[in-house]
Amino acid sequence: MSYYDIIHQPVVSEKAYAGMERGVYSFWVSPKATKTEIKSAIQRAFDVSIVGISTMNVRGKQKRVGKFMGTRNDRKKAVVRLAEGQRIEQLEGQA
Repeated sequence: MSYYDIIHQPVVSEKAYAGMERGVYSFWVSPKATKTEIKSAIQRAFDVSIVGISTMNVRGKQKRVGKFMGTRNDRKKAVVRLAEGQRIEQLEGQA
């Protein structure tokens, strides 16, 4: 399993961008991935060292189109804290 299968995309929100200044990055990850798999995938993909990791399961929101109700997919979010002084330059430019 490569890190492309584990890391789906970075989280794009104001709260996520505010965390980047403190060295905290957020990613949408595979729902079946464990913390150790996520940690090793991010370390290999971005060549950084991780101090802490938190994961959370985010329930899909209910959406309505006319009279039809539907639910978006459930997702898993990983919040990663990098070692002091490290950054992920690829994500810094998106702000």
